[in-house]
Amino acid sequence: MKKVIFTDKAPAPIGPYSQAIFSGNTLYTSGQIAIHPESGELVLGSIEEETKQVMENMKAVLEAAEMTFENVIKATIFISDMNDFSRINSVYGNYFNEKTAPARETVQVACLPKNVNVEISMIAVK
Repeated sequence: MKKVIFTDKAPAPIGPYSQAIFSGNTLYTSGQIAIHPESGELVLGSIEEETKQVMENMKAVLEAAEMTFENVIKATIFISDMNDFSRINSVYGNYFNEKTAPARETVQVACLPKNVNVEISMIAVK
């Protein structure tokens, strides 16, 4: 059985998908991009600001499922330019305890929704 997770503290889906699905004890999040949930505008100042908004959106989705970043077991980061990796990683790392950080892959892609520079999805377990 699955439960749809939705919060107005993260951007509403812009297509036929949910912010996250909770099934059993596992949460599967959709990818988050740097849309400010209140204004609906993209946050595209610096790659650090963009990544911070993505992580804040993800934090809101996790909280809606009564979880935190400590529950995350797997993350996937899609980036448009691998040269931004270290700057994205420095912001991303602020949200995790390095000793208990989740498994992760980072993949450079040709294009992301709305031409953003970073998208992150996660799997978490309660």
